[in-house]
Amino acid sequence: MSTAKANPTSAWKDGFLFLGNHLALDFLNTCPAPNGEPLELLPDFRALLRWFHAAGLLTLRQRASLQEQWGDSARARRTVEAVRDLRERIREEVTAWEKGNVVHHATVSELNRLMAEHPMLTRLVTSESEASTKLWFAPHQPEDSLAPLAHSAAMLFAHADRSRVRKCRNCVLHFYDISKKGTRRWCSMQLCGNRQKVAAYAARQRSLDHA
Repeated sequence: MSTAKANPTSAWKDGFLFLGNHLALDFLNTCPAPNGEPLELLPDFRALLRWFHAAGLLTLRQRASLQEQWGDSARARRTVEAVRDLRERIREEVTAWEKGNVVHHATVSELNRLMAEHPMLTRLVTSESEASTKLWFAPHQPEDSLAPLAHSAAMLFAHADRSRVRKCRNCVLHFYDISKKGTRRWCSMQLCGNRQKVAAYAARQRSLDHA
């Protein structure tokens, strides 16, 4: 559950970016800055539920049920605020962690508290040829939406290859480099890679013109 496969040629899904190759990083990327200004993709509970569905964490039925039950309630609004606060704390930790720093004890304690209060569950999945286990969560209340977010952040810090977790060199988006060579430097070729290549090409042409 902690790693989300993404097709770099179609980074947007239902209005959200999925190019991080890890749920925790896709969560961070719910506040991109396409024009240099932060763009909040989780402004309310409805948007949060849409993101969970797009990420494959909620079924349409679960999404509709939670929206109907909690909708624009004060509890749902507080949950959205808590989710965004958690996102920014994780962002600070990931940015420092990418540079070699250790995760702060306060963040470890916070993630452990959230995982204890809103745990992920495990179910057995079988087919004709094999059996496996799958993580899932039971969202009975708005606060339960913190379960996969805290869990994925913990899995990132515990198991991801730190050298392959990076922020795009051209924007605020983060990604986990799963390429064979491990040389990915942009969030995606479509969003920033091509822009960088075009800029480099234009610079070379200007240099030739003035040679």
